[in-house]
Amino acid sequence: MDSAIPLGKKQIIDGRLRVYYYGYWIRAYDAPANTLLAKKQLIGALTRRLFNHVEHGLNIPGERLDEARRAFETETVPERRRVKGAMLAGSLFNRATDIFTKLVEIQALGMEIHPDNALLRECGEYFQEALELGKMVLHRSGEEGIDELWGEPLKAFAFPVESFYESRYVKISQTMREIDDIGDALRETFAGVSAFAGVEERISDYCTAAKLKSEILRTDPDIFDAWTSFVVASERLAAFEPHLSPEPSFAEREYAEAGTRLLKNASALISDIARARVPMPKSAREFIERCRTYRARGKEPPKTLSVA
Repeated sequence: MDSAIPLGKKQIIDGRLRVYYYGYWIRAYDAPANTLLAKKQLIGALTRRLFNHVEHGLNIPGERLDEARRAFETETVPERRRVKGAMLAGSLFNRATDIFTKLVEIQALGMEIHPDNALLRECGEYFQEALELGKMVLHRSGEEGIDELWGEPLKAFAFPVESFYESRYVKISQTMREIDDIGDALRETFAGVSAFAGVEERISDYCTAAKLKSEILRTDPDIFDAWTSFVVASERLAAFEPHLSPEPSFAEREYAEAGTRLLKNASALISDIARARVPMPKSAREFIERCRTYRARGKEPPKTLSVA
């Protein structure tokens, strides 16, 4: 039984090294050596990933940190203060990575960087402040924040690389669980609905492809097939057309259109979650509730409208 499998257990499955966390066997990769250079490369990748998934306009250079702080501290309008706080978070994030990059360059010249180095402490403080302000930042969808992405560089900075990899596997397992929860809600919503007969297979195919996308690294040779499967499965789900009667009533068409919108929204939400590789609990919870509301209207829409 899954409950008997120890967390972190590694095993070769179908020719691939996998690691077990919370019900999922996740693709495992060898962590690089725990050096400043490895941390620099990891933090650089996490930085690009962060700015790729958050709202636009936050990639403020670290050299403009003082300007960003003044703009934030002098702003009094709540909505504007949130945006300026998000911009300050971006600048803090970049200042921390700038410092870390220089320290790696100094180390490459043969100078030893001790753990209590003043610049290392300053770097950690910038990451920590960025993490706190990151709670103001929204995902590019505008649905919710994904402040966990702000915490990852801090973890990569503060902990051994191997420990960081382990924490990522836990997040990936949570991501996979959320994808499965959305898929289960979709299948339950359309089960027995003749207009959406056949959509279950497309839902399952997309969830499978999305989970693979969430666990695979871009450097993996399988990325070409994995990404292609993910994109095609997403397009097929969003393109599903309901099977209507020869002369559908207004109510039947309206019901089918609402279901189609639900599928398109599911395609977009699962894509956001899989690409960010972290759960989006608020968005998932609200979407599953929408599925339940739609399901509550009945398995089949009325064929005709009642006339008073």
